[in-house]
Amino acid sequence: MEWFEEITAQISSALWGWPMIILLLGTHLFLTIRLRVPQLKIFTAIRLSVAKDKNAAGDVSQFGALATSLAATIGTGNIVGVATAVAFGGPGAVLWCWITGVLGISTKYAEGLLAIKYRVRTANGEMLGGPMYALERGLNMKWLAVLFCIFTAIAAFGIGNTVQANSISMLLNESWGISPHLTGGIICLLLALVMLFGLKGISNVCSALVPFMAAFYVLGCIIILWMNAAYLKDTVALIFDSAFTPQAAGGGFLGTTVMMAARYGIARGLFSNESGLGSAPIVAAAARTRNPVRQALVSSTGTFWDTVIICALTGLVLVSSIIAHPEIDHTQGGALTKMAFGKIPYFGPIILSVGIVTFAFSTILGWSYYGEKAMEYLGGKRLIIYYRIVYIAAAYLGSVMNLTLVWNIADSMNALMAIPNLISLLLLSGVAVKETRRFLWSGKLDEDATEEV
Repeated sequence: MEWFEEITAQISSALWGWPMIILLLGTHLFLTIRLRVPQLKIFTAIRLSVAKDKNAAGDVSQFGALATSLAATIGTGNIVGVATAVAFGGPGAVLWCWITGVLGISTKYAEGLLAIKYRVRTANGEMLGGPMYALERGLNMKWLAVLFCIFTAIAAFGIGNTVQANSISMLLNESWGISPHLTGGIICLLLALVMLFGLKGISNVCSALVPFMAAFYVLGCIIILWMNAAYLKDTVALIFDSAFTPQAAGGGFLGTTVMMAARYGIARGLFSNESGLGSAPIVAAAARTRNPVRQALVSSTGTFWDTVIICALTGLVLVSSIIAHPEIDHTQGGALTKMAFGKIPYFGPIILSVGIVTFAFSTILGWSYYGEKAMEYLGGKRLIIYYRIVYIAAAYLGSVMNLTLVWNIADSMNALMAIPNLISLLLLSGVAVKETRRFLWSGKLDEDATEEV
């Protein structure tokens, strides 16, 4: 498999070169300016995320849609992904990851808005939406919508499934000696049980799991930062310096360039928060909301919690741990994370294990819904049962696959999936501005909107 790993690494590197970095950050920055910095409304968005909109049209609550989206985004990208970025891109990758998150709030806002604006209601009353419907109904580009769904269905097996299963099995095997085959079997069984209940089942599990797993992991990060308090000033300085200045070999880190820091930081940032990827709008379209802007604001909080808070904490934990303990092997992402949390007496490995297992499993659940809806768009509901069977089987295979190969495939699928979505966001930005002016800038967030395009 060495030749295949080399090919996938080259493809991933090519897709995540300067063109993709410029397209992604350019879209984030463009939407931030054109939508008048929606990041400033983050506290209003957080308030709306826990408010109920019972009389509005939709399949699940706004919080349920957000929880499902967060379940899909708060995964190993927040833990192993950030560690991988630091290992290959240096400390500066943490800042680029964080910048991607801050600017990505605008993109996630626009994605949520267009998801509601162009969603459709099926004969049985179910709401369907996402970039494919925005491309078809808003731009009359069904061919690009089909490409997006193909990339989404494939990406679900990488970013949403095999990567997560692989992280769970490797951690449990290294920490507790549990066989990857046993772990894979258990994942498949639990996954099958939840998927039987469709979106509402997934939403219910995620609504209960997400707050617990996030709070538990954040507590662990705070403990480590308290232990490394003496090194936090140097940590922040090193992260900022490394983001814009090439780092010479030595000093505890490998020689890295600004391009490497930006490449790995931005790639892991997208992998983590999925702003611009087009996945979250698929579930946002099912939310009960009275107008597109309310759900757009709720959707934007996903990037805030995922990257601006959790990924930033992870980055600070990892870099401060390396400075405090130079003996830590920082060249391997998984080992780096394990060693950092291992510095917490007794409970460190448990916090990391619970964090990765819950983060990763919830991501597998969230992405199962994204993949299903992509397949439904391509061939109708009859394909869903077959997709579920293959998806569940892939979770087992991911448990025993090589991590490097899995990450390279996941990065490649992310880029291919993002391109059609970014095109729709840029070409339909005028629609996003119009809706934002109608409901947000005019102070009419409580106004009902029609379901018409």
